[in-house]
Amino acid sequence: MADIPAKAREKILFFLKTKGPQTAAQVARRLGVTPMAVRQHLYALREEGDVQYMDERRKVGRPARVWSLSAATAGHFPDSHSELAVGILQAARQAFGEAGMSKLIERRMLDQIERYESRVGKRRGLEAKVAELAGLRDEEGYMAEWSRESDGSLLLIENHCPICAAAQTCQELCTSELRLFRTVLGAEVEREEHILSGRRRCLYRIRQAG
Repeated sequence: MADIPAKAREKILFFLKTKGPQTAAQVARRLGVTPMAVRQHLYALREEGDVQYMDERRKVGRPARVWSLSAATAGHFPDSHSELAVGILQAARQAFGEAGMSKLIERRMLDQIERYESRVGKRRGLEAKVAELAGLRDEEGYMAEWSRESDGSLLLIENHCPICAAAQTCQELCTSELRLFRTVLGAEVEREEHILSGRRRCLYRIRQAG
């Protein structure tokens, strides 16, 4: 099968990464091309090991072929030098013990709070602060976005975790992120989906404090 144009490849992989499993027709509508063209790209990507599909039964009509990313696509997205980060964390644990690791994570979180507040703290209102926070996280490689829900809550969605390997080695990193968000936003923040728990993204629901 012919090579896939780099731009088409990246658009398809990015869409599947940020929106989750999709049919070829859904991808085609998003990209403004024909479903046939998307299917050709998807099957080529499957041959290269980048995507996979599952045929889902529907109440009416034929099963729908739903496409998703394979584990092999991790290299297409930022990883913030995962091997180096894991090595440093393992060395720190050996050198300073669990208490030392906790101090290291706490120091990192305090530095993040200071840096985030210099931007987020300038915004008025929770919605503006969440939007600024999503922008910050997106710059750091989390492929972040936010949305407003009908119940008044806000969602912060991170479609990628550039420190996933490090977080698997030291799960205090994830705990500290919750504290970071709550402190910077001055709001109630709950994690409802978690990449380390096998979900495709991390999703945080945010509400006004109290």
